[in-house]
Formats: sequence, structure tokens, C-alpha cells
Amino acid sequence: MIDAHIHADCRPYEDFESMAIAGIESALTLAHDPLKMSASAVVLDHFHRIMENDIKRAEENGLTLKAALGLHPRSICQDYKLVLRKLPWFLDQDMVVALGEIGLETASNLEREVFRTQLEMANELDMKVAVHTPRKNKREVTIKTLSIIRDNIDPSLVVVDHVDPSIIDLMVDFEGMIGVTVQPQKMTPTEAVEMLEKIEEYDPGRFMLDSDMSSSPSDPLSVPKTVHELKMAGWDDKKIRMLSHENAAHFYGL
Repeated sequence: MIDAHIHADCRPYEDFESMAIAGIESALTLAHDPLKMSASAVVLDHFHRIMENDIKRAEENGLTLKAALGLHPRSICQDYKLVLRKLPWFLDQDMVVALGEIGLETASNLEREVFRTQLEMANELDMKVAVHTPRKNKREVTIKTLSIIRDNIDPSLVVVDHVDPSIIDLMVDFEGMIGVTVQPQKMTPTEAVEMLEKIEEYDPGRFMLDSDMSSSPSDPLSVPKTVHELKMAGWDDKKIRMLSHENAAHFYGL
């Protein structure tokens, strides 16, 4: 199994062991806003911590960890342009497989500008992108998010994450990947299975499961618990493996 979206810097050493014991072989940890990102130096230190600390902590417990780095909408600091200038160097590091987590939180003009700039960068680099969708005003903001994606990057390079029943219909014509986040206060494993069962017209090759485990209420075993629910619901083993491993492995090259 692969957990396609975590924030390893917020999690204790023991979580990685629990994930490995439960059958999670690898995961993707993404840049975000673990504290007040008051200056570019804080954001860049966050990137370095992911590359130099968290990947090692996970691997010491049998979990292969790769990274996605980028300027999260809640991390846009006053001197954010310095982060954007340095970002290509980070994206060129071996352990970094994607640009992320980026997107819109409130859809302010500044957020949209930073989002567009990073999408254009990824498009030029032919790099995969992990895109955030917010908890508040989710549908309204996601509509704007999808429009900006279509205007600035090949959608096949993009996974739109935290997709739930409130926005799943918006993804019908989207040509990229769909991230299904199973996390307390977002979706339970049962709710995720119910959503997936209602969208038979979608290609199962477009979905990937993740826990989004962070400093918010989280379950590091969300992916194996959802796999169990899928098995109990009678899902075909091949489709389950696509959702829980193959799609993320192929998309991110894990």
C-alpha cells in the first residue's frame, strides 16, 4: 500500500512503524503550514527538514518516504518570491517527486498568482503536482482551482486532493488524478467507500487513497482501514490495489 498524502513532520516516530507493520510500503510527505510561515527562511527550513530529517525517520522504521515541495496557500509569506526563486533547486533533488502541496485556500488574488506561477513552473519541468482543496467554501474554491489548472498546466500532471462527495461531480471532466482523503473530520473509511461506489462511471485508474495525517485529527492507518472496508464491500482485488498502490506508484514514480 501507498499513503499518497501525509505530513510526516507533524507525526511521531512510532507512526511510521505502525504504518509499515500495517502493510504501507511507501508514502508521500508534502510541504504545508506546520507553523506560522512568517518569512521565506521558515518555509525553506521546512523544506530542508522534510528532506534531511523526516525521510530518514520514516526509513528507519521501514517506510519509504518521498517528498513534494511547494508553497502552500497558507504559507505565502511577505517575501514569498524568494521561495519561488529557490524552488526549482529543491524540485531537482532525488527525493522530491512532485511540487506540492499547492492550491487555493480563500482564492485571494495573491493565492491565485502564486498558484499559477507554481503550475507554470511544474508544466515547464514536466513535474507532477499535488493540489489542495480547502475545508471551507470547498465547492466554490475548487471550481476556481480547476479553472486555473486547465489554463496553466497539462491536467494529466495534476492530482486534486481531499476530494469528497461535495465536489466529486466537478471531477467528471477533469483529466488528472483524484485524491481521496480518509481523515477524521473529512471522511471515514466507510464514507469513502460509499462515495467510490456511487461513481462507477469514473476510471478506477484515476483515484489514490491518502490519510493526510498531520497535526489535525488523523489516523495513520486510514489507508489500510479503507482497503479493509473495500474488501468487506466486495470490491475486486485488482481495483483495490489500483486505489491503494498502483495509481500512486505510477503517477509519482514511487
